[in-house]
Amino acid sequence: MKGIKSYIITGIIFVFVIGTLSHFLYDWSGNNVIVGLFTPVNESVWEHTKLLFFPMLIYSYLSKKATKTYPCIRKGIILGKFIGIILIITLFYTYTGIIGFNFAFADISIFYISVILAFYVAYKVTVSCTSNTYTPILKILQFTIIILYIIYTLYPPQIPLFISPESV
Repeated sequence: MKGIKSYIITGIIFVFVIGTLSHFLYDWSGNNVIVGLFTPVNESVWEHTKLLFFPMLIYSYLSKKATKTYPCIRKGIILGKFIGIILIITLFYTYTGIIGFNFAFADISIFYISVILAFYVAYKVTVSCTSNTYTPILKILQFTIIILYIIYTLYPPQIPLFISPESV
């Protein structure tokens, strides 16, 4: 299990770095629409889930050779991404609901905590692997999330999840 632990730690660091840089990429690109489909275009909670989702997606594809040794790693990373998205949303609305406002340190901490827990889920699923039965369903759900990111970036619903907290 030593190999999988180093792979998971590398993934955490990869997502920390790429996710953090992604926060600024839309502005750095001159507000390029294509870049905005994969990076936050505003400060909404939904847009900030992209900071975890897309770097983990990239990392899962960079890990193709790990699937030979750990056949359930992709399934684990996909489940981890879903858990990470749910955590970002839940933790943000829980703490802002309690104190009534948000602040940058807590928001950044939520991102890092969510990445760590997402990879923890990926690790647990990988090491307890008994079958890949649900992998096709998870891949369909992952594709659906990507489509939702595209749609909701271009046409965000007017509900708090998709609106920057400072403008609510």
